[in-house]
Amino acid sequence: MILPNIFTKAISDNIINRINQLTPGTQAIWGKMNVAQMLAHCNVTYEMVYEDKHPKPNFFMKLILKAFVKKVVTDDAPYKHSLKTAPAFIIQDERAFEIEKNRLINYINKTQQLGEVSFDNKVSHSFGKLTKVEWNNMFYKHLDHHLSQFGV
Repeated sequence: MILPNIFTKAISDNIINRINQLTPGTQAIWGKMNVAQMLAHCNVTYEMVYEDKHPKPNFFMKLILKAFVKKVVTDDAPYKHSLKTAPAFIIQDERAFEIEKNRLINYINKTQQLGEVSFDNKVSHSFGKLTKVEWNNMFYKHLDHHLSQFGV
């Protein structure tokens, strides 16, 4: 299955429209995060691209991630519900809904404006070089998974 291209304006706008349907009171269909935590969780992917906020995995951990996690994250197969997540993505504290929502929308817009050419063979935080298709799959399916988790 080929996933929609998050680098196109139409698909990015569709994702943003789904985000804009969320409210601070939107309840999850499955999982433990509240909606603000979910938005913060989705922001981590982009923080790893645009900010020097998260420590990079050491050589050994990067080998493990490339061998056992990369395919799950970058292929086009949907995520299973309640899949185990990396520690950096676990959000346990309370977050401000509007702040996290606006951050995520800004990251999506920035990524779309940079375009897929900027991401083709770009080195990721955890997996080494990724193709533009792998970047797209990682961005799109993660957002789609969590927006579906909250019914939008």
